[in-house]
Amino acid sequence: MDKIPSFSKNHDELQRGLHICGVAHGVTTWDLRFKTPNGGDYIDIAAMHTIEHLIATVVRNSAHRDDIIYFGPMGCRTGFYLLTVNMDYEAVLKLLKESFALAETFIEVPGNKREECGNYLEHDLDKAKRECAEYIKILENL
Repeated sequence: MDKIPSFSKNHDELQRGLHICGVAHGVTTWDLRFKTPNGGDYIDIAAMHTIEHLIATVVRNSAHRDDIIYFGPMGCRTGFYLLTVNMDYEAVLKLLKESFALAETFIEVPGNKREECGNYLEHDLDKAKRECAEYIKILENL
């Protein structure tokens, strides 16, 4: 089988930040890299699940709601993928800064009822907010 594009990148060279993974069929895949790959520091699973709920909710309620295809975690627990259409780097960076700042203000996890989530008991809002705060610092330095 062919190696998929994300496995073709040298992860020892990837830095924390915001990167374009690629464009296919008009959809841009963005790499929101929270952690240094293979660095031994990974996003806690419950925090990652909560960040997914927070940011997916915020971006899908933003002015760019129609440009958002998907937001979700990387299996390696070093970040997230955001799939968009009709958005350039500056627009995505602005949206992410606003979205992560807003996520820090939430006092409960959206979509966290049994009937809304397939694993509603595994969330950690405090850890998620800490991860969001750290990622905002990374975004501010781009």
